[in-house]
Parts: sequence; structure tokens; C-alpha cells
Amino acid sequence: MDPIRILIVGCGNMGTSHARAYHNIDDFEIVGLVSRKPESRERLSNELGGLPTFSDFSNALQVTNPNAVAISTYPDTHAKFIRESLEFDAHVFVEKPLATTVEEAEALIALAKLKNKKLVVGYILRVHPAWSKFVELAQGLGKPLVMRMNLNQQSSGEQWYTHKQLMKSMSPIVDCGVHYVDIMCLMTGAKPISVSAIGAKLSDEIPAGMYNYGQLQVRFDDGSVGWYEAGWGPMISETAFFIKDVIGPNGCVSIKDDDKSNSDEVEGHTKTGGLLLHKSALDKEGKYLNEDQLISTENEPDHDALCELEQLYFLNAIINDKDLNEHLRDAINSLKIVLGADQSFKTNQTIIL
Repeated sequence: MDPIRILIVGCGNMGTSHARAYHNIDDFEIVGLVSRKPESRERLSNELGGLPTFSDFSNALQVTNPNAVAISTYPDTHAKFIRESLEFDAHVFVEKPLATTVEEAEALIALAKLKNKKLVVGYILRVHPAWSKFVELAQGLGKPLVMRMNLNQQSSGEQWYTHKQLMKSMSPIVDCGVHYVDIMCLMTGAKPISVSAIGAKLSDEIPAGMYNYGQLQVRFDDGSVGWYEAGWGPMISETAFFIKDVIGPNGCVSIKDDDKSNSDEVEGHTKTGGLLLHKSALDKEGKYLNEDQLISTENEPDHDALCELEQLYFLNAIINDKDLNEHLRDAINSLKIVLGADQSFKTNQTIIL
């Protein structure tokens, strides 16, 4: 089979990692790099041995004639680039979220089905071995589940600039939250029924009506509940920025923090320090029957390797015509939850899903 000709759109942190993955997989051939800033695309082109670069996406499509497009740009551009790619008859990999509205996301999924093209959303935690084990252990804790997760990022300089750009279109609990509510949905296997949220604007540097700290609370139809917290900015605390914890009738399981990571390190968002499993069973004297178990995750893949696993999933979907209905249904559900949380913050109401 000839290599899949792929056009890379976005050359920031995620776009660079995905480009490296495509460069390492023989079944892909990168035909071009697109970005707003010439510095980012030239840097990446030089790293990968010299690749054609473009500032205009539509022109890049026409010139390179790709079979597939990988989109790692700001969220408010995703829908436009996805639609144009699908109408060009190209398969699409897009970083989360799929779109900025549920209606827009559903329309894109319908177009992908009409065009018979694969549309894959970059949920990196789904390909992470430690997170897969985390989900598996959580599913053995009984029902209901109490799921507690956060990702707070103390940011300055270039990272604070990026966060401010992101907040022109969406809040931290929307942008990052889709990953973690997706994991909650996998753990419960239940239908989300309502969501509420609180938030606060802690900087005059972000747009009116936007907030850079938020927390959502989601309820499921099996009685499970979950909260997710996210904050961005130079004022965010480094204390307790990494909580990934699930409790059920049979005990609890937690991802231990990698002690060497700071909240502003991209690698630290997925890196783990092991899984701690606690069982609640007691003997006749009221003492625990089992000691807590620490499960090692020391051989887990780094960020670039995880991106490569995502692209192997995308490759498999294309060459083996993988059914993505469940994948896309889950993408819609997670988007409904976080956008519902955003609506809850703005209206001060619980949103029924």
C-alpha cells in the first residue's frame, strides 16, 4: 500500500508531537506543514529533514493533495478545518475538542459518514497504558463511583500567552475537561444526566465573560458522580494540582503524582507515579483483609510515544475501516458535559443533559 499522504495543521506542542509520530510511521508521508507563525513551521520542517510549509490551509490542501489531515490548532478553528478537509475527501485526525458546539460536532460527524471518511478525535488518555489500567481497576470498585480529577496549570510567559489565546474561545474546564469526563464515562459506562459548575475570573488579561478557574460536577444515571477542576494562569497554586482518584463501595484507586513534575509541564499531564489500589473489605474484627497495592507504571510511554499510539489508532481506522461510531458517540457525550458546565457557570443553573 502506498503511504497515506498527510498534511499537518498546527505546529505547536501537540502538532509537533503528532508530526514526529507520522514521521516515524512508514505508512504515513508528511506532505506539508501549516501554521500561523512561520517560526514554528520552519523549525519543525528543519527538524524533520525539510518539508513544504504553508501559511494558508486552503492553499496547502490544493498544492499537497493529501489523503489525510491532522489538525492541532486552536479549538475555534477545528470545525472549519475539519469541514474543508472532509469536503476535500481526506480522513481527519483532530485534537480535542471536536468543535465548540455540540450541533457543530454532530454536523461534522454526519459529513464524515456521508463522505465515508474516518474522523478521529485525539483523546490521548485512551491510548495510555496506565490510564487504561486505571479505568479497569475503577470498574472493579462497584457502583456508584465517586470520581475526583483535576488539572491545574500555573503558567507564565509563552504558556500563559497560549492559555490566553485558548480562552478567546473556551474555558479551561471545556478545553481540558473533555479528556477527564471522557474517562469518567468509560469508568461508569453510564449515561450522564446533569452537570453544574462554578468558576472565577482571576485576571484582567482574559476576555469579558471568560473565566480561568472552573470546577464542574457531573451526575450519572447509575448514581455515580464526578468532579473536575481546572485553572490556568500565573496565580494558580502548585499545591494539589494533580488529583486522579476514584472511590467505590469496594475501595478506591488513585494515580499517584509523578513527584518530579510541575503543573506547567506538558509531559506531567500524562505521566504517572504508579497506581494505588485500596480495598475496603474488613474481617470479623473490623480490620482490613488486604494491604494497599502499589502498581508500578515506570515503563509508561512518554508524550511523543503516546502521540504515536494515537496515530497508529488513526492508521488502523483508515486501513482496516474501523467502526468509529462508539468513539464519536463518546466524543459527543464528553463535549455535552463540558459545554453544559460552561452554560451552568454562565446561568448559575444546573444543566439537564
